[in-house]
Amino acid sequence: MSQVFLYDTTLRDGAQREDLSLSLDDKLTIARKLDKFGVHYIEGGWPGSNPKDAEFFVRVRELNLKQARISAFGSTRRKDSRCEADPNLRALVDAATPAVTLVGKSWDFHVHHILNATLEENLAMIQESVAYMKSLGKEVIYDAEHFFDGYKANPAYAIATLQAAASGGADWLVLCETNGGALPWEVWEIVSAVRAKVNAPLGVHVHNDSGCAVANSLAAVRAGCTQVQGTINGYGERVGNADLITILPNLQLKMGLKVIDDEQLRGLTKLSRLVAEIANLKHDNHQPYTGLSAFAHKGGIHVAAVLKNVTSYQHIDPALVGNETRALVSELSGRGNLIYQARAHGLAITPQEADRVLQRIKELEHEGFTFEAAEASVDLMMQRARRNYRAPFDLIDFMALVEHRQGRGLVAEAMVKVRIDEEVRLTAAEGDGPVDALAQALRKALVDVYPQLQSVRLTDYKVRILNSDKGTGATTRVLINFHDGDRSWTTVGASSNIIDASWRALSDSMEYALLPAQEQEEAPLAAAS
Repeated sequence: MSQVFLYDTTLRDGAQREDLSLSLDDKLTIARKLDKFGVHYIEGGWPGSNPKDAEFFVRVRELNLKQARISAFGSTRRKDSRCEADPNLRALVDAATPAVTLVGKSWDFHVHHILNATLEENLAMIQESVAYMKSLGKEVIYDAEHFFDGYKANPAYAIATLQAAASGGADWLVLCETNGGALPWEVWEIVSAVRAKVNAPLGVHVHNDSGCAVANSLAAVRAGCTQVQGTINGYGERVGNADLITILPNLQLKMGLKVIDDEQLRGLTKLSRLVAEIANLKHDNHQPYTGLSAFAHKGGIHVAAVLKNVTSYQHIDPALVGNETRALVSELSGRGNLIYQARAHGLAITPQEADRVLQRIKELEHEGFTFEAAEASVDLMMQRARRNYRAPFDLIDFMALVEHRQGRGLVAEAMVKVRIDEEVRLTAAEGDGPVDALAQALRKALVDVYPQLQSVRLTDYKVRILNSDKGTGATTRVLINFHDGDRSWTTVGASSNIIDASWRALSDSMEYALLPAQEQEEAPLAAAS
């Protein structure tokens, strides 16, 4: 089985994405996670460009990485300087990394108009820079910038730049599709042509401007490249780099190539989501392989098939990449969606109970509810369908006020009256807004009897106006997310009154938080038939 090596450039190229900024500690954390995951090379940054990257190369030595080789990135020497005196090359030497990545020009247009050099001068810059780094005992990865555009314009010269790097002793020749405009068959043809003329290990570095970065990377491997450069989740400048999160399972699971251990591959979803969290970016629910929706099924026919055989509508077993199958519940759902979700949560539900819940879901979605992102609301409806289910509390009244008071500004207060068994409780509380005040008042009414609510906190609150043409009478949908330290859940409410919509989601969340205790007290669901 052929070995393909992963070269991660999230810490440099990925960090060039607009709206992404990594601190030094962020970079060190990501490097540690990439090493544990099994990445072979980690490009830490350009030490000659900023103090943070220079400090990274000092601090990363303390991590004692087990698998990955750290590479410092920089350009070949300047046109009129010697390698020993070139400030960029000196910064690479000072980084003290086992590998260095040198970028050089392979497109004659760039040589003439960007470097203002002759073609012969550029070849000398490449060969001498590589040879200098090799003389210092470094593994040298040569990145041939704009190689594919350069090859299209002047194939002989583009090949000559690679030969110059190879003659200097480069360990890898990486063909860079820098502008991101090539198509897969072009990449395959050009890599195949290079493979026939250059006797050195090849890599590929692709950008995603035409939406083909993953396909282009796979085409390059098929044509002979054995190193793939990219970033986690495809982060990068403009529209991004090749996404290693998608490339890796395609290489290993679809193309049968050896990249990392199977156990490491099962950490793919965790890595993808962790890096998004560190980068303070929302993880893409529709990310191939690792997205929350990657193995989610909504259509009733699909779910019915998946219940019979999970491979019927899934291209791989999601457990191979650390993900899981999900059944979404909506007005498009069939009975199987509910049965699947019940099983996933350790419940059993009869077809008759499922039909009743499904009918109620369709009625509520017609009113403006949505249950795809509110699985807790669906769970609660299934629990309420149990023969012996008893609600932990019943709402009697609630009131919410927002006032402007002299010296205090805006003040929100809420009053809640609930019944627990035969006892009626009336409580009031202030909050940052009317919904927060209602949450505080409801928790205050319940917490003496249900102390587990002490740890429950509202973490997200989303509002959407569904029919804005109705003006102030429009239906408002509210999604509320809560967390109790161990788990998080989302409930939904909808109404022409935003406070009413919020209350419905809020009270359902509090009831859902008490489900584990309820399950211990009540009889189990009837067995599924």
